[in-house]
Amino acid sequence: MSAPFRSHWSLDPEVVFLNHGSFGACPTAVLQRQSELRARLEAEPVRFLHREIEPLLDDARAALATFVGADADDLGFVPNATAGVSTVLRSLRFAPGDELLTTDHEYNASRNALDFVASQWGAKVVVAKLPWPVPSAQSVVDAVLPHVTPRTRLFLVDHVSSQTALVMPLEQLVAALRERGVETLVDGAHGPGMLPLSLRTLGAGYYTGNCHKWMCAPKGAAFLHVRRDLQSAIKPLSVSHGHNSRRTDRSRFRLDFDWTGTHDPSAVLCVPEVIRFMGGLLPGGWPEVMASNRAKVLAAQNLLCARLGTQPTCPEDMVGSMATVTLPDGFPEVPQPPLYVDPLHLRLFDEYRIEAQITPWPRPPHRHVRLSAQLYNTPADYQALGDALEALLR
Repeated sequence: MSAPFRSHWSLDPEVVFLNHGSFGACPTAVLQRQSELRARLEAEPVRFLHREIEPLLDDARAALATFVGADADDLGFVPNATAGVSTVLRSLRFAPGDELLTTDHEYNASRNALDFVASQWGAKVVVAKLPWPVPSAQSVVDAVLPHVTPRTRLFLVDHVSSQTALVMPLEQLVAALRERGVETLVDGAHGPGMLPLSLRTLGAGYYTGNCHKWMCAPKGAAFLHVRRDLQSAIKPLSVSHGHNSRRTDRSRFRLDFDWTGTHDPSAVLCVPEVIRFMGGLLPGGWPEVMASNRAKVLAAQNLLCARLGTQPTCPEDMVGSMATVTLPDGFPEVPQPPLYVDPLHLRLFDEYRIEAQITPWPRPPHRHVRLSAQLYNTPADYQALGDALEALLR
């Protein structure tokens, strides 16, 4: 089957690419826009970085704010969601005995940041163990809330879990934690472009998301959203000129995050273009893009489950553009973070030219294949994966 959208990406035509979720992939038209911005920067760096950057950032922030349902003044650009998580955690103050709550599905990098900050303050990390497989979204809420105590100061949660591709019941969790006086830090690495967002309605204290994954922006484009009443406590990881600026025409939050030192801003400046470009690929715009990817990955999940004789790991209402399918047990050794590669992953690539994520979950020797679906994928891609897995797992 032809792949009508594949021509918009510069992906290797010899590879069946089923791992958009790891690092995304940027369309060539958007990369061309980035090249134009870089050429403009290098033609006159002082003019660009001193006199032209601010309105360009404002335009990018305004487009992003509309896309994620937020006020532009509540958004700061960061290089990736990992940096966004650390920005919040390194800004907040805790006391010995404070409890920082998370789940056992939390992304390794974010969990490392939480552990580090807890050790600096003498705080305790409390981990809510979620049921697996997950019977319902409510079962996640029911697993988390009993761990909230009067000492709980913050809840860190993935919007979409990296290892297991679960779309967490974020609205229920954020509301329930706020009722108990606890703010939520959402690691939304996979949220923007995969799921409709209204950060203004969600009301989480902190939400950080990548633009380079499901929005398909260049690498280095991400954001941190901080609720207005919490912004005074949050500083970027690099404190720079905005800290003592006497300007009154924009908020301190904007002044702090808009300039954190010399860097290449072209990735975030491409955000308006990638929103326009991706939203123009289907008649229904971004809602149709998200719905198409979700339908594609659900069909792929059902196909793989049938061929491997297993069951889905969660209900369909917890699936976005990624899904996991259980595999037969693999090797018993403990994987070494952060980038453990299962031998099956390597064989899929080396022998079949298929790029698909194999995750050791919940612990070795158990494992799953994580499927991703983007516009450039076709049903034939998942059929090829099924053929390869059947051959390799005999």
